Amino acid sequence: MAWNEPGKDDKDPWGNNRGNDGPPDLDDVLRNLKNKLGGMFGGSSSNSSNEQPTGQGGAIGLGLIAAVVFVVWLASGIYIVEPAEQGVVVRFGAYTDTTTSGPHWHLPYPIETVEVVDVEQIRNIEIGYRSTDGRSANTILSESLMLTQDENIVDLKIAVQYRIKDASHYLFNVRNPDLTLRQMTESAVRETVGTSKMDFVLTEGRSAIAAGTEVLLQSMLDIHETGLMITSVNMQDVQPPEQVQAAFADVVKAREDEVRQKNEAEAYANDVVPRARGAAFRLVQEAEAYKSQIMAKAEGETSRFLQVMNEYEKAPLITKERLYLDTMESVYSKTQKVMVDVSKESNNVLYLPLDKMRGGSSEASSRINPDSLINSNSTSGTSSSNSASPRDDARSRGSR
Repeated sequence: MAWNEPGKDDKDPWGNNRGNDGPPDLDDVLRNLKNKLGGMFGGSSSNSSNEQPTGQGGAIGLGLIAAVVFVVWLASGIYIVEPAEQGVVVRFGAYTDTTTSGPHWHLPYPIETVEVVDVEQIRNIEIGYRSTDGRSANTILSESLMLTQDENIVDLKIAVQYRIKDASHYLFNVRNPDLTLRQMTESAVRETVGTSKMDFVLTEGRSAIAAGTEVLLQSMLDIHETGLMITSVNMQDVQPPEQVQAAFADVVKAREDEVRQKNEAEAYANDVVPRARGAAFRLVQEAEAYKSQIMAKAEGETSRFLQVMNEYEKAPLITKERLYLDTMESVYSKTQKVMVDVSKESNNVLYLPLDKMRGGSSEASSRINPDSLINSNSTSGTSSSNSASPRDDARSRGSR
């Protein structure tokens, strides 16, 4: 319900009667407000315009207010640092201390302020391109085109991941650490690529370029005390300029064919050479074995000859007889033998198949039917034997 609703007394919110339609007196409003505040804090109020609130109650109230405000001001200095963060305390704009995880307190503003920095967050910068969400990377030619040692140009894209290792250095030593890191990264990559040839950069030198860039970049950051630490350097892509990519693709294919053929040749050599070496070693071993065999045989024959010679000197006739018998035994053991008993009283016609006996092998001749050696009309007076002793034959010849 409004204070000036019809049927109500004409009192305004400040306790004045509205005898007319004019605005309230500003002095009266301020005086009433002052009296009410004085009553709240134990002071006396007066309706007289010349009296002011006095007494000790007002001073006590103001002191309590001041104490509450002071306590609240001191409590505003409490802050908590997370485990992955560092708190940097600044007093009147100058660095004072670095705090680690846990609750801490500093002199409230405006004496000291705290800036909390996440030192475990992995950050990323891209050189030569800018990746976008859901889209392909946009190439930045002013960053990606680099000159090699042999005065060729390559299009290189590289990504660097880093984190903050010292929050105070990160905040105060360099004006814009992230921008400084980008510029240092580009400089380090260009220096590393500038000391390498194009073929090395395009083929097997990618990991070496990334490792060299990481070492050089970290040394630059440490020299300037940026408070940053490189965690990884990854080469995303490296290609020749777009205008000559087709020619370089042919060169790379030819180089790959060369490597493939070399590998095939090495595989063939690894297969043939060991076998050839094994065959050569086997021939050498066989030759040595043959040499040893021949020498041993010669030495044995020499020893036997000397022994026979010694026996011959002792008994020549007996030795000659023994040599003759041994020789005949050796000869007859390898030839066919036919024993014929010729009698003057027999009229048998002897038939000997000499062509078969001479042309056939000993095995074939041994299978000849003995009946074919004599005339069919006679069954006596002739006999054949393949088992007669050569020694007996020789003795019989000697007796005749």
